[in-house]
Formats: sequence, structure tokens, C-alpha cells
Amino acid sequence: MAKVIRVTAPGSVMLMGEHAVVKGYWAIACALDKGIEVQLTPRADRIITIDSTLCQYRSNLDQLADEAKLSFVVKAISLQLGKFEQGFDLVIKAQFSHTLGLGSSAAVTVATVKALALHSGQKISLAEHLQLSLAVVRAVQGRGSGTDLAASIYGGVIAYKVDPCTVEVLNGLPEIALHYVGYKTTTPTVLSIVAQWEQQEPALYAHIYQLMDQISIAAMAAVKSQQWSELGRLMNLYQGQLDSLGVNDLALSEIVYRLRAQSTVLGTKISGSGLGDCVISLGVTQPLENYQQIAIKVSAQGVISHEQ
Repeated sequence: MAKVIRVTAPGSVMLMGEHAVVKGYWAIACALDKGIEVQLTPRADRIITIDSTLCQYRSNLDQLADEAKLSFVVKAISLQLGKFEQGFDLVIKAQFSHTLGLGSSAAVTVATVKALALHSGQKISLAEHLQLSLAVVRAVQGRGSGTDLAASIYGGVIAYKVDPCTVEVLNGLPEIALHYVGYKTTTPTVLSIVAQWEQQEPALYAHIYQLMDQISIAAMAAVKSQQWSELGRLMNLYQGQLDSLGVNDLALSEIVYRLRAQSTVLGTKISGSGLGDCVISLGVTQPLENYQQIAIKVSAQGVISHEQ
């Protein structure tokens, strides 16, 4: 009887390094206790089906159809197409809504790549898993740092640099919370806006990215030594740099400063590219009226797989 493969990959959030990471500087990200599960059941024919809350998909190995709503999953299959002699059924289950971000695209990519590797009999290392997943994301988006992929694969808190691709697992699991502002701007859109501003003052923006990197390096040391008050102060410093880049707005600022007014909150900043989405806080955080608090914890566990 054919083996059913089940892979779970955690979601993730960015702790530090937004925008600077795409310039080649350090970033820090956390794996979360909510993730995405991909279950693969082999078939006797060459049909591929995907069952997801986003849509239902049916195609075949001989002429794989595109599907925008499942672009990362379909691209992962297409990049490995020559390794499959028979089709399979994929069932995708998410423990959080894709509208919240939380690295959902990265998590489903990581889980799918791992399931396909197991299905085709490949044994891949964590580093190989990251490179295969990066190839998928860049084929779909044209760019992507891979920070969220690394967090989903390795688990816990990781430091990441794009070139050369470097992952460092950091000790400690900080207590964090997320507040969703109620809207978001896609990362490619934000990056495009920032690039336009950067053209007007390239030297000044270069200094901002360098300062971001210095803050991230100090934050890496704070996480390693579990100096959470110091990490909080560095988060506040990084928020100032994000404001300088122009990716802060009124609603995000309101969340940041209302959270900082709570005595048990050690630091707050935008998590992600900005102009919407989430604010991340460090320490014991109380909910804010008018904004959704997303209950999350940092998870030490990265991607895991089972064969039944």
C-alpha cells in the first residue's frame, strides 16, 4: 500500500531586519506555534489534485495547469516534475488565515517541497530544503529573501543573511504578541515604493540600511543571551529606521505607542514590510481596543514530516 506523507511547517514572523535583509544584511525571524499541514497520498494514475480552502485543483503530470491561488504549490510541483512517475492527491490545511500573513506562503512552500521530496525518495538536508524552497518563491515572485522560509525549516529564532545564504539558530524563545492593523500592502508593492524614494536619496538610504544591520547584529546577541529588555530597546530603535524608510503610517504608529504605554511591554515595532499588516510586541501584552490581537507563541519546532 502506498505511503501517505504528512508534513507540517510552522508559520513565521519577522523580529528584525525588514528591508535591510534584501540589501544583504542580517534579519531575525521566529517560527510560530501555528502552521500549515500538507498531506500527500500517491495515486496509480498521473492525475494531481489539490484540496485547499483557497480552491480545488485538478491537473496531470503531462500538462500541469497553472493556478494563481496555489502558485507556490503548483510551482513546487513543476520544478520537480521529472521526478514523478505517478500522480498524487494533496490536502492543505492551515491553522491560521492566509489574510493574516504569518509567513503562510513560506510555510506552504516548505511543507510542499518536503512532501514532494519524500514522495520521490529524496533525502534533503535543511540547507538543501531551503535552496529548493527559495527556488520556488523566486520563480513565483521574481525575488524573495527567504527569511521566512528559513524560520519555517529550522524552527525557533533564527538569524539569516541572503548572500552567502547563512542561517544561525539562536537560543531562547521570547514572549511575543501580534496586533493586526486591519489591512496590508503586499511586500512587492512596499519594496517598489521604497525603491522609488531611495532613488532620490541613495546615500542616506544606504546609511539607514547599515544602521538597521548594526541594530540586528546587537539584537542577535541579545537573543543569544536572553536579554529581553535589551532586545525590546533594539526593537524600538529599529522601528525608528522603518519610520525613516517611510513604511510606517498613522494606524501602525497608534498601535506601536499604545503598546509601549503598557508597563509590561519591552519593545514594539512593525513586523514585515510595513504600510499595514502587523505590529509585533515583546513581553506580556494586553489586547488593544479596535485592533485584533493574534494569539501566537514562538515554536522551537521547525518543519516535521510523517509517513503512514
